[in-house]
Amino acid sequence: MSRLYGDPIEVWVRDGRPAQFVWRDRLYTVREVQDHWVVAREWWKTSDADPGERRFWRVGAAAGKEVGTYELRFDTASGGWLLLRAWD
Repeated sequence: MSRLYGDPIEVWVRDGRPAQFVWRDRLYTVREVQDHWVVAREWWKTSDADPGERRFWRVGAAAGKEVGTYELRFDTASGGWLLLRAWD
């Protein structure tokens, strides 16, 4: 079962992929990228230079012994990251 969150997170990227993130004051290390997709919409654009994309990653990550699956989103307009969903 998954739960929706939409919480802002801090993400460290390596080779264009999330490598670590902090969610609710815990550091998670990405062990694997399970899926990656991009959704582009014209109305998300804030300028001509902005591609209007939201980039999604489904990752397997661990914080200590706690291992789970998480869906992360990067918004090109704001430059911000969200943790959208977590699976039990």
